[in-house]
Amino acid sequence: MGLLFEQIDSQPSEIGEITLRRRRIPAIGDRDIFEVKLGDEFLMSSMFVDAEVALSDLGLNVCEGENLSVVVGGLGLGYTAVAALKHERVGELLIVEYLEPVIGWHQRELVPLGGEINADARSRYVHGSFFDLAVAEPETGGFDPDQPGRQFDAILLDIDHSPRALLHDSNASFYTTDNIRRMARQLKPRGIFAMWSNEGEDPGFMAVLREVFIDVECHVVTFFNPFQNRESFNTVYVARKPD
Repeated sequence: MGLLFEQIDSQPSEIGEITLRRRRIPAIGDRDIFEVKLGDEFLMSSMFVDAEVALSDLGLNVCEGENLSVVVGGLGLGYTAVAALKHERVGELLIVEYLEPVIGWHQRELVPLGGEINADARSRYVHGSFFDLAVAEPETGGFDPDQPGRQFDAILLDIDHSPRALLHDSNASFYTTDNIRRMARQLKPRGIFAMWSNEGEDPGFMAVLREVFIDVECHVVTFFNPFQNRESFNTVYVARKPD
């Protein structure tokens, strides 16, 4: 058995000190658990990734066409990105990440999935604020720095804990009808927007999505939580841009 705890890296970022850690908890199995903290707040753990994978699967399973162009907002530990790359219809994946140290962890393969992302020629890291790029004017900006105004088949978002529990107060403006509509300009007709949330269905946010999209659904993704010895859940919103 290796070390039970290791701090792999800690660096300043645009929104505070961000730390990558690895631990083992013998009582719940012989495996490495990777964790990311922002200051004193836990951002993510490799123990609970079912909904991050489901974000890609639920979004891309209803995405129409072939050679799909996909944006993932929020790299994290890479589970949403790798799940997207497992879909053979994905032709290109842009991974938008605000925190440069997180991109560096994957490029240096300090996290387990970094190697898979780096080895797949369909994937590309974009260092920038998802929320700023989402509302940029198409003529001059957007998610692809090489092609301003480009449209995509799917946008998959996993950054804030929920539309109400934000990593930063400035993110709140994104979850409005006006800015969701601005983001939707970067989707092709019938393109898919999907988003992870740590909380149950938010009626207010569902109403916002219905102002912009059709086929709006909120899926509950359940998983076993060994710390609480019971089932826990996250949710995934999925919506389609009209023709």
